[in-house]
Order: sequence, then C-alpha cells, then structure tokens
Amino acid sequence: MSPKAKEEMVNLTINNMPLSVPKGTRVIEAAKYVNIDIPHLCYHPDQKVKAHCRMCAVEVEGSRKLLAACSTLVWEGMVIHTDTKKVRDTQVGILELILADHQQDCLNCARNKNCELQSLCDRFNLLNPSLTRVSKPPEVQMNNPSIVRNPSKCIKCGRCVNVCEQVQGISALTYSNRSDDFRVTTAFNAPLDSTACVLCGQCSVVCPTAAIVERDNTHDVFNVLHDPNKHVIVQVAPSVRVALGDEFGLPPGSLVTGKMVSALKIIGFDKVFDTNFSADLTIMEEGAELIDRLTNKGTLPMLTSCSPGWVNYMEKHHPGIRPHVSTAKSPQQMFGAISKTYYAEKVGIDPKNIVTVSVMPCTAKKFEAQRPEMGRDGYRDVDIVLTTRELTKMIKYVGLDFENLNSSDFDSPLGIGSGAGAIFGASGGVMEAALRTVYETVTKKELDKLEFEDVRGFRGIKEATVDLDGLEVKVAIAHGLTNAEALVSEVEAGNSPYTFIEIMGCPGGCIGGGGQPVATTNNIRKIRIDALYSLDKSLPIRKSHENPEIITLYDKYLGKPLGHKAHELLHTSYIDRSSFI
Repeated sequence: MSPKAKEEMVNLTINNMPLSVPKGTRVIEAAKYVNIDIPHLCYHPDQKVKAHCRMCAVEVEGSRKLLAACSTLVWEGMVIHTDTKKVRDTQVGILELILADHQQDCLNCARNKNCELQSLCDRFNLLNPSLTRVSKPPEVQMNNPSIVRNPSKCIKCGRCVNVCEQVQGISALTYSNRSDDFRVTTAFNAPLDSTACVLCGQCSVVCPTAAIVERDNTHDVFNVLHDPNKHVIVQVAPSVRVALGDEFGLPPGSLVTGKMVSALKIIGFDKVFDTNFSADLTIMEEGAELIDRLTNKGTLPMLTSCSPGWVNYMEKHHPGIRPHVSTAKSPQQMFGAISKTYYAEKVGIDPKNIVTVSVMPCTAKKFEAQRPEMGRDGYRDVDIVLTTRELTKMIKYVGLDFENLNSSDFDSPLGIGSGAGAIFGASGGVMEAALRTVYETVTKKELDKLEFEDVRGFRGIKEATVDLDGLEVKVAIAHGLTNAEALVSEVEAGNSPYTFIEIMGCPGGCIGGGGQPVATTNNIRKIRIDALYSLDKSLPIRKSHENPEIITLYDKYLGKPLGHKAHELLHTSYIDRSSFI
C-alpha cells in the first residue's frame, strides 16, 4: 500500500460510535478500533476471507440483508449495527444449527475451555439448544503419532483447508460432497499418514474446535513420573519459553524460562535440561558438515535438517534431493542420543531406565521421535514428546499458579545453551547460528558483529552472501512449505545459486509450530521472534562453539565433530516416502 493510500481514511459509525479507519478495512477489523469483537468462526486474520459461517453478520443501514463483517469493506458514511435483534437471532440460529451437528461432549473434549465454539455459546448464553441433534457418532482417527482428527467436531469453517493449501502447499485436507453431507476430509477419506500430510500440525493451530488436535501423551508422562524405577528427564525447546506464557494470560512473547523450569521440577522431572544445549551441538555437527562439503566438493547446496515437518515434506514430495540434506539429527534427537549415552554414563544409570521427554513447539516431533533410525540397542533416543499445549495441561493439572512461580535454572550437564542455540526457534536463526561458528572456524577470526541482519525477519524467502576469507557463500532461508517449494524446486532442477539453505516447515519457524498455543497468529509469531533475539543478545555465551559444556562433551566423549562416535550418535539417513502418498 502506497503512503498516499495509507493516509486515505473512511468515516463510519459502529453501534452509534463514530470512527475513521483506513480505506480497504474490513468491517470485522474496523470494529476492533472501538473495542468491539464481532462473533466469528471461519474468519482468521492470517487467511483469505471465506465467509462460510456467517456468524459475523451485521446490519448496515441501507442494506436489505445482513452483511458478513469478514468480507465487507467499509465505505464513507457507513452506519453499522452489530447488536440488533435481527443480528442476534441470526447468530443464535447459526449456533443452533452448528450444535445440532456437533458432538456436545465438552467435558471429554481436548479443547474444553479453549474452544471458540464453546466460547461463543457462553457469550450468547446458549445453554439448552432447541434443535434436535443429528450429529453422527464420533469418527476419531488416530492413525499416526502426531495428529488426531475427529470429523464429528468439525464445523466446516475451512481454516484447516486454507492453511494446508495456501501456507503449506500440501492440500492434504479438502472439501467433499454437498448440502448436508458437505465435509472437510482427505482425498478419498484416507488416513493422514496415507496422504501428502507432513504432520506439521498447522491445521491444529487454526482449528476453532477439537476437530484436529495433537495426540495427547500427558498421561504417558505422568505414568513414568510415578514409576520409582525410572529416571525421567526433560528437555525444552527454545521457542516454548516465549509461547508458554500465552496460555497463562501473559503478554505474547513473554520470556518465562525460569518459571517454566520451576514448573517442570514441581511436576516431578528428575532433571530439567535445555534443548539450546543440543542446538549448539547441532551447529557443531552441521557446521562441520558444511565445511567438509565445501572443502571436499561434496553435494551442494546443503539443506538443514532440524525441522521434521520439512524432512517429512522432502521425503514425500522431493526424495531425489536427499543427498543435499544435512545428515545431522535435529536438536531434539541429538539430545536424546546424548542423554542415553554420555549422560547415562556420567550419572551411572542404565539407559533402559532413563526416560527422555521433550517439550516441543511441534507436532511432527512426535513422529520424528518414533522413526526407526532414532535409537539403538533396543531403546529410543527420545521416548515421549509433548507440545507446548500439552505442557500447559500438565501445569494446570498440578494446580500451579504459573504467573507467580519463582524462577529456577536448568540442570547440568546438559543445561547450558548459547544465544545461537536460543535463536534456533526463529526463521533464519539456524542459519545465523551456523554462520557464527562456520565463519570463525574457517577464517580463524572473531566476528566483529554477531548479528546477520539479512537472514532475520518474517519475509518468506531471505538470502545473504557471506565472505569466508575469499570464499563466497550464498545462503537462503525459507519458512512455511509453500515458500520452501520455490527453493527446493531449484535444487531439484540443479540450478540453485546457493551454498547453504535453511528450511523451517512452519511459518516463522518453531515459534509458529503446530504444537504452539492455538491463538498463534503471524503478529504473535513476530513478537516471539523478537523475544528470542533479545534473549540471544542478553546471554553471556552467543556462539555454539564457545559453549563450555559442548567443549567438554567433545573433549571427554565425542572426540571431534564428524568423528566416528559423533557420526554414530548424531547423524542419520533419510528414505523415499513418496509411495506413502
């Protein structure tokens, strides 16, 4: 929008309150200027307008019919009423129709007290729906370790279809049939693991009900916590600490690291560790791999491998580029491998008695932990994966006053992470962390400025050029799989101009993962990104290769990056999963 267009304002009235808003503003957004929240279900600020549900109906003077606030642009002199009898009767009628075709089992629902449909029923005091229920029996689909679908709770809003198609470019979800048999489903109603789905979970973030949720593993965690024979440790991803506070009424982007650690210790974990530690470890291995490929004319460009949604996408849709993908495991899996070997030896506990739990912003991490390659000697690297949303459930179950908890520190020896590890959660963060280490390793010079501004920001595709003492390295970053497709297509065609590419499967990176709070929007994603960069700037150690616990790990156990033991524990391989579609 040009500066001139930005200045062009429209005068209107909403519920007898005059206001001026920029030309091109939709009624539903204009109402927010006077603190009016127009009821809605299908509308989402990050998606194209669908106008499916009509819950946002408003009365406009001069119009013979009610208008949808989500799709109607304001005009000069417009007079809008959001609270007339006609509007209310229409909205109540729509709710009644939805409820008639909805499983009204709120007490048994994963989204109880966090459901947009339930909130609207409360708002309209709709306690006893009058229409006869015609809902079909539950059709719960639990055919993968990450995502649960319950079509009987679907309200046909289309948010999941939109994010899957427009943001991720997958189109695993679609519409079928017409009239009263209209539904959101997969092609031929196939299970998700038999579709193009990559288990990123973005559908679960935008779903207003519990039609799509993460697979809940909280009971599994409580069970092992109550087993006296198990030593239960937990790792927490960097992006969780800037999102968890949202669930407890704190401002978006609030850094709650200390409170989070305290909560986990009170819940009963024997040790609470930081995934930032293994993010630093990932940089040591991935950075060394990049240098090795540059030195020995290996396959380039090299693509990052820490996002399991992206890895799933690659294996299903572009398996031919597998040689380009770094063999380094993700930070989650590296931590698991070290926890069952180095840590087990250090504390003198049989690995079979160690249960490694991870708290991640990502639903695809649940699938990643169960991959056959991720373990050895009869045990898995990571045993149980929780999302940010599941950790919230556990904190609430224990009854903790989260906001008023005192702060605690992560435990050692896997609890120190650098600023480079912290920014892993933001799109461009992995690239920046790698460049800090690769630059100083190759050039033997100290960076004057650690911030690589060109790889930061919320642009879908970012690029930069780094001079390694005469060796020019061109890098690129993409977040969200639709953006990733543009870079991957070049790699597949053999004409990519880049040396190193970072791809994060979710919008904004891990801070916008499919396991984050359901209120996540792009504006909130940007706030979380800023919070991680602020955290990086505040930490005493900002480079992965300067993390003292990482240095000790190599000195005492691993030897060197890409060495025999490091390769055995910290690297993996990929498969062609295109036949799964």
